[in-house]
Amino acid sequence: MLKLQKVSKSFNIGTPNEKCVLKKISLELDEGDFVTVIGGNGAGKSTMLNMIAGVYPIDSGIITLDGKDISLDAEYERAKLIGRVFQDPMMGTAGDMQIIENLAMAARRGKRRSLRWGVTKEEKDEYYEKVKMLGLGLEDRLTSKVGLLSGGQRQALTLLMATLHKPKLLLLDEHTAALDPATSAKVLSLTNKIVTEQNLTAMMVTHNMKDAIDIGNRLIMMYDGHIIYDVKGEEKKQLTVNDLLKKFEEAIGEEFVNDRMLLG
Repeated sequence: MLKLQKVSKSFNIGTPNEKCVLKKISLELDEGDFVTVIGGNGAGKSTMLNMIAGVYPIDSGIITLDGKDISLDAEYERAKLIGRVFQDPMMGTAGDMQIIENLAMAARRGKRRSLRWGVTKEEKDEYYEKVKMLGLGLEDRLTSKVGLLSGGQRQALTLLMATLHKPKLLLLDEHTAALDPATSAKVLSLTNKIVTEQNLTAMMVTHNMKDAIDIGNRLIMMYDGHIIYDVKGEEKKQLTVNDLLKKFEEAIGEEFVNDRMLLG
């Protein structure tokens, strides 16, 4: 479903601050793969997701999605194929619009616009049932402004919007990091449920090593712009946090110290 071939990306080229963030990354995801991505700050995790989404142009390499070369496609063109949930709960929704209006916008992603009535009765009924599945009681508040919702509610709504029509690829960039532990666990459980039931191909960046082990069928560890560890299936299920720490230390040749990952 997704193929990266020797993808590289540098920032501030030609200046004293030049930094190569991705170094000839190669990666293949099969349809239905749910991959968790971990690594320290500056490892290249979020940059890789941004390259796939088209936020920045790649310097070299090829990105293929469902057999189509999207390496040169603009972000808005890739948005027809890719669902995305950001770390900031405010980024995925329009706060001044109603819940039902946000859902209608998501439903029309990648489609031609017209001057017909904004939300049909059939759509209202469909959105009611979809929102009810979230288990947050929002189905009776479809006309409420999204700006009135909590961060967790907005993130759950963003997740629903990103998967309203099955995307070719779902990108989750630390989408629970800004939430309190209880809300984070609820959104993560909801994420796992949606991805599993819809058999979505997904990538989830996280700093929480336990979540990375428990969620999905495959785990990737990144360091300094490289993929240093790739594990899936039964081998992944047998992993522990200590195993990951050892793998990281083996790869970098020194003791691993990263409070953010350890506290996660």
